[in-house]
Amino acid sequence: MSDFNPRRVILFAAAITSSWTALLVIDCLPTQAFAQYSKKTIVAHRGASEYAPEHTLEAYRLAIEQGADYVEQDLQITKDGVLVCLHDLTLERTTNIEEVFPGRYRKVSHAGVSEKHWFVYNFTLEELKRLDAGSWFHKRFSGVRIPTWQEAIQEIRGKAGLFPEIKTPEIYGLHGFDMERLVMEELQRHGLDQPGADPETPVVIQSFSVDSLQKMAVDMKVILPLVMLLGERNRQWVSPAGFQKVKEFAAGIGLEKSILRGNPVIVEWARNAGLSITPYTFRSSRVGKGFWNVRAEMAYYLYTLDVDALMTNNPDQFPDP
Repeated sequence: MSDFNPRRVILFAAAITSSWTALLVIDCLPTQAFAQYSKKTIVAHRGASEYAPEHTLEAYRLAIEQGADYVEQDLQITKDGVLVCLHDLTLERTTNIEEVFPGRYRKVSHAGVSEKHWFVYNFTLEELKRLDAGSWFHKRFSGVRIPTWQEAIQEIRGKAGLFPEIKTPEIYGLHGFDMERLVMEELQRHGLDQPGADPETPVVIQSFSVDSLQKMAVDMKVILPLVMLLGERNRQWVSPAGFQKVKEFAAGIGLEKSILRGNPVIVEWARNAGLSITPYTFRSSRVGKGFWNVRAEMAYYLYTLDVDALMTNNPDQFPDP
């Protein structure tokens, strides 16, 4: 993998006389926006989630074995206020919650249809630890448990960086939780709340929530790199003017890859705003149109479009230049 090099600004001060021509070369340091990346970077999406059940210690360990620079954790909060690693706000997709607690669902109406859901915030950590979070993926992962974020940090620390996502903080706020403060308190307990605190374990925090990112940047004075996630639902931010606004509270963007492929100039917009750019999600089970395999797809984004990093379910397929 090739290193990200600081941009060189060359200023020519030409004073042509009978004796000399002056040439001034000034090397500029990279801006803080790119501080989280020193090279083309692999972020393991939910761990090595193409090969092991997402957001389990098994997926995180495998991601590290496969060379991930960072491991992503989606964060949810239990009834008793513990941060756990889980993508969904509900438990039924990736656990056997329906078998263990069949009557503990809540009915939610979507488009006139009533659905049963088991929300994370309605269960204590002790209850979540009874659940099988692996069998849905493959029987060989039977009995794998949902990890707390503390357990994930302990597993990953010293081997890769942390790339947590603050998920649906507004919903957790309605249940009395301050998600941003819980995240920073956990990082403080591990001595990871400052940039460079542990060079072997850098931390980048991401979210789709503008309010959450602004709260951390402005109110909480968080100085770890913050990344705003962008997709179809908040695409209105994807413009030169939008990126200038993002720069007021974030160091980078995480962009749905199809948006970038359809408009490669977005990389230039991000660069001009001083933002890093990390497209998502690259997976061998769903390769983009026109690409032979996921390695070729990642190579196009990294070395043709020149993004800084990318999120992938397949860290072992990360391409060299």
